[in-house]
Amino acid sequence: MATQSSWITEAPAFNHFASFEIDNAASQKANLDNDKLSTSGLPRIIGDSAALRDVLNMVRLVAPTNATVLINGETGTGKELIAEAIHKCSDRSNGPFVKVNCAAIPAGLLESELFGHERGAFTGAVARNVGRFERANHGTLFLDEIGDLPLELQPKILRVIQERQFERLGGGATIHTDVRVICATHRNLIEMVNERQFRADLFYRLSVFPIELPPLRERREDIRPLVHHFAMDYAARMRKRITTISESFMELLAQHSWPGNIRELQNLIERSVILSTGAVLTGSLPDPAPAYISKGLKASTSTTLEEVERSHILRVLEQAAGVVGGRNGAAARLGMCRTTLIYKMRRLGINYGQKPAQPVRSELSPLPIVADPIPQPPRRVEFLIRL
Repeated sequence: MATQSSWITEAPAFNHFASFEIDNAASQKANLDNDKLSTSGLPRIIGDSAALRDVLNMVRLVAPTNATVLINGETGTGKELIAEAIHKCSDRSNGPFVKVNCAAIPAGLLESELFGHERGAFTGAVARNVGRFERANHGTLFLDEIGDLPLELQPKILRVIQERQFERLGGGATIHTDVRVICATHRNLIEMVNERQFRADLFYRLSVFPIELPPLRERREDIRPLVHHFAMDYAARMRKRITTISESFMELLAQHSWPGNIRELQNLIERSVILSTGAVLTGSLPDPAPAYISKGLKASTSTTLEEVERSHILRVLEQAAGVVGGRNGAAARLGMCRTTLIYKMRRLGINYGQKPAQPVRSELSPLPIVADPIPQPPRRVEFLIRL
């Protein structure tokens, strides 16, 4: 598969700026194995790192087969592009390439989207609907974010992959389909299997040929050609004459960790092109997360749920001056019953503003709350009558 990239030629060279123009050697390195993966209509994949070459080599090996492929990688690494490349390099390239984002469709509608439904199958089903498996016949079905697939649908997905047949919702006729399934996820499916959030049999069926996409921070040599490609693309769209990229800006981009990977880099270059007013593209990295977000993320990695709950209850108790019940009490501020809050406080070992032996104070009963004494039988009084 050819890795395509375009460059602005005959750009003026500056001492302190990186030009869009590249030499012939770099141009040859930017095009990966044209003879190995040559076909028309391939998605544009930019880069020349060893990690990307390994991924493209796996694409070349698995594409001619009908094996199920599981693409793992962080968000923004280009999982959909790799899936489309596998489809374009396969014998099914003339067939449809149907995409489904399992995380974007509500669980109640996902089954109908995948398998279709007959008229009257449920309230609102006024007409027959053809599902994605049926639309992808003789082609490829790409299931993105497969880790978000509901558990109740996983046996049905397993059946259609293994037996290549299914039924529409509300229908009794069995529909046969010839479809290749490619899945992608950013989640750790092995941990989900161990936690019983994902079926083990479906996982082993999907991971026939796993492909791991490296994050952008592990292929920093691809940042420069990616920046050139995005800058040229957005400059052409916005009709701006950008001929060079500031070298200091390029070094800044090369040193960034890119937690959002290629998508984050693409969005940053788009913003920089929008803000540019001259022929030299410059910019800055996005502002770091606000202090309260960073503090919250940092705390969430070092504390347990009980500690967070205990800290929040103590904070609300302090705001309520130790009052639990009443309209302005801590229970009302937390949106729970007074007895529920008292139970949680006892479970979490909270005895705010009181000695351990003293109970929690309530606005409705300013006196300490003590247990009712055990009723005692009336004492029998005997009188001795002396004669």
